[in-house]
Order: sequence, then structure tokens, then C-alpha cells
Amino acid sequence: MADTSCAFYHETERLILRDWREEDWAPFWEGTNTPAVTEWIGGVADEETKTRAQDRLVRFARDWGHTFWCVERRSDGAVLGFCGLKRCTDENGPFGMMEAGWRLREDAWGKGYAKEGAIAALDLSFDRFGADETIAMTFQGNTASWGLMRRLGMERRPELDFKDEVWPQYNEPVIVYAIGREKWKETRP
Repeated sequence: MADTSCAFYHETERLILRDWREEDWAPFWEGTNTPAVTEWIGGVADEETKTRAQDRLVRFARDWGHTFWCVERRSDGAVLGFCGLKRCTDENGPFGMMEAGWRLREDAWGKGYAKEGAIAALDLSFDRFGADETIAMTFQGNTASWGLMRRLGMERRPELDFKDEVWPQYNEPVIVYAIGREKWKETRP
């Protein structure tokens, strides 16, 4: 049954993508603020960093009507992480483009949840939010992330790569993958 208290709510076969609730943050951070999960996003976050991240996710939903939504497993209500859409806010990068992203806790890896959520996000990007093209970003070393981008039919767009000043420790550019509306409709997994 749909949660009518959420402005955004979307179900897939096994997942619910929805607006954040205050009670989601503790299990989200417990599951995703680990060395393995945060390896490519700056490392384990302190309290100030977590608060800023939460504020950004809520602000994206308010300002654009979409965000990296809370991902809940339908079978048991567990918070698995996030997946969704935002506008690229990296001033050195493809600023303003529709961006798909995901982050799941370790025990959710390898089960197809990220792909299922990302497919839903891309469907929503084109069908509900009217994007012509959607990007996803990572670092070259994050093979699991760009591997999923490829499995989704996204293609490398090296002309959109950029050096991110936020995480200079990676000493490599952020790499960008993209897919347009028509290709998504033709090749959707």
C-alpha cells in the first residue's frame, strides 16, 4: 500500500523509492557510513558531514521535486540506502544536468537492488521529470559503479569528465556516463 504521507513514492518489484523520513537517517548512516561503502565518496563521514548531506538531499527534493530518495526493501521495510535523481551541482562538471545516483549498504550488494533502483530512477527521469539525457558519475577506480552504468546502457562521455576539488585524494577526474531518452527506450534492461 502506498504511503500517502510521502510527496514522492515509487515501487519496484522489491524496492520502494520514497521521500526521507526523520527515522530513516539512523539506519541509513549505520548501513552506509562504512569504509567499504564510502571508499569512493570521501571516506566515513563525521556528524557535520552527515548533517550537510541530509540537508542537501532534502533541499534537492524541495527545489527540484526529486532527490536521491530513501530506498526501502518492500519485504521487510529495511532502509538499504539511497537511489534517485538530482541535478548535478558540481560547478566544475556538467552543472545542471539530470544525474542518477545510488548508494547501498554492503549487505545489499550483489543482489540486483542497485540495478533495480537505477532502472526505476532512469524511467522516472525520462517519463516523470522530462529529462532528455541523464548522467551518472564516479571515479575510474570504482569499477562496480561504472560497471552498473554500462549494464544500464549508459555510455562514457569523456568530454564531461572533470576534476573534483571536493575529493582531491583520488587524484583522478570524475568520469561521466550518460544515456538519452531515445536510447533508454530502445535498450532499457
